[in-house]
Amino acid sequence: MKTFTCWYSILFVAVSLFSPCLAQTGTEQVGKFETGVLLRASDLLPDKLLQGPFHRVREQVETDGYMAYFQIDTDFGTLQAIGIPQVATRIAETGAIAKLVATSKSDLFAAGLKRSIERPIDAVKNIVVTPVESLKKAPSTVGHFFGKVGSSIERTANKIADRNESGEKRTLGEVGSGIGNAAMGVAGFEKARLETARQLGVDPYTDNARLNEEMTKVTWAFFAGGLPLRIVTAGASAGLAVAATEMVGVPEEMYILTKSEIDLRDSQALRAMGLRDDDILDFQNAPALSVTRRHKIVKSLAALSEADHRGNIILLATGCQSPEAADFLVAALAILEKRQTSGEANYNAVLVIGRLPAAVVAGGRLEVPAPVDYVTWTEHVAAFAQREDLAEKPKNLIHTGTFSAMASSGFTEAGWQMTPFIPR
Repeated sequence: MKTFTCWYSILFVAVSLFSPCLAQTGTEQVGKFETGVLLRASDLLPDKLLQGPFHRVREQVETDGYMAYFQIDTDFGTLQAIGIPQVATRIAETGAIAKLVATSKSDLFAAGLKRSIERPIDAVKNIVVTPVESLKKAPSTVGHFFGKVGSSIERTANKIADRNESGEKRTLGEVGSGIGNAAMGVAGFEKARLETARQLGVDPYTDNARLNEEMTKVTWAFFAGGLPLRIVTAGASAGLAVAATEMVGVPEEMYILTKSEIDLRDSQALRAMGLRDDDILDFQNAPALSVTRRHKIVKSLAALSEADHRGNIILLATGCQSPEAADFLVAALAILEKRQTSGEANYNAVLVIGRLPAAVVAGGRLEVPAPVDYVTWTEHVAAFAQREDLAEKPKNLIHTGTFSAMASSGFTEAGWQMTPFIPR
């Protein structure tokens, strides 16, 4: 089974060593705060990710106090990525699209398409969840996680609900039933599409609209044509393909189990944690949470088997307003999971600090995971570091990134221990 270890290892090598050679341009100090840090992509990314046959990462990288914003020019358009893991995801997806485009030009694809011409391809379109066009929009920052909103999550009155054609809220059983009536006439297609994603090394539930379209088209031609799937090799080097797909970190079961099977397994795990069916239903219907994101969240919480109050994190996840915010939460929980499973920590409770997940170890020390790239001492960061409700508590920031001298000093003076995250 794949784990998060591979991509976090690359992430740590790339950004968490407090390297003094990180270029900073345009840095400004306004009063006692910082703003406007620009970095170089070549200082943040492994060389093999900077450029490939289908992409090039622009050298200038803006930051917002927490994360780095990358621009990636590809053969299929310019993409934006927040954070190093998302860069790797976009690169892996670009290579996958190139392979699918090449496959669609092959003789075997043409033969499959010819044999499938009588099949109702429109029915298949309903199998794939309508993709979020996040690649066409400026992604939102993750800074709201550090906002001072209180130390607990209150149940919202406006529940997120997925409704069927009659306008009624779906039941938990209906959510778990999977791909819907349209897929019943093409039994086996969902499994075939999972195999396509597996061969490509990408998330089968990606938000990338172009990748979704190409995967569906190619899978259908081979599946309906009764031919074995054959993905054509495109021009990406083996090293680049391995580096990118390992950092994507898709759990192996995502390629084996269908959506309904994953949802059923996750709902059972959440019930065992004490979650109510209404909260599970809201979680499984949250627009920003893809199947893969939800499953990663559940897996991480399940690993914290002795920790109380894990349900707070599900409520926090349900409230994520964008895929980028959800990815930040997924990465934060992965840090806690790896510390728990490696024996570095044994958590007895899970908390929400502002909007950040946190965990408590024996003795009361608070550990807050921060999957950041480059932190500067902005007013927002300072407000989080200096929270009055945490002033007297022993607290440890487990981070993946680099801090400016001013930010490092600010956290230390506020009583924080600073621990780089090193996967075991």
